[in-house]
Amino acid sequence: MASQHDDNCIFCKIINGDIPCHKIYEDDRVLAFIDIGPISKGHTLIIPKYHAAEIVDVPEEYAAACGMAIPKIAKAVQGATGCPAYNILQNNGQLAGQAVFHVHFHIIPRYSAETGLNYKWIPGQLDETDAVEMKAAIANNLK
Repeated sequence: MASQHDDNCIFCKIINGDIPCHKIYEDDRVLAFIDIGPISKGHTLIIPKYHAAEIVDVPEEYAAACGMAIPKIAKAVQGATGCPAYNILQNNGQLAGQAVFHVHFHIIPRYSAETGLNYKWIPGQLDETDAVEMKAAIANNLK
């Protein structure tokens, strides 16, 4: 499958070499580079070389290539930075915090509770009836 690009997309411009980046890794389907607006030292982005705004629109071969690159790059980031932990983040849609509408994965090193990605996870309580209904609805959408 030929790569799809959007001439107005900053990440497509980086892929095409029109905008420079601090490249860490590249293969036929994936590019990884240092984020220019890092949350913490070593913040790295991994992008497919296929323009799609959300993960559901990325062809399987590009998604698989990203999936294979993420652990390798995360290990390299952790080794280079010495961070004891890191977050891997991928947002879909503006409401989810996506700012660049080209699929991308963040590797965000954590050096302390105060550095890196800050969020407060407030777990809810799973209702058994809702769980059964949601399981069925999601399974039906897999078909």
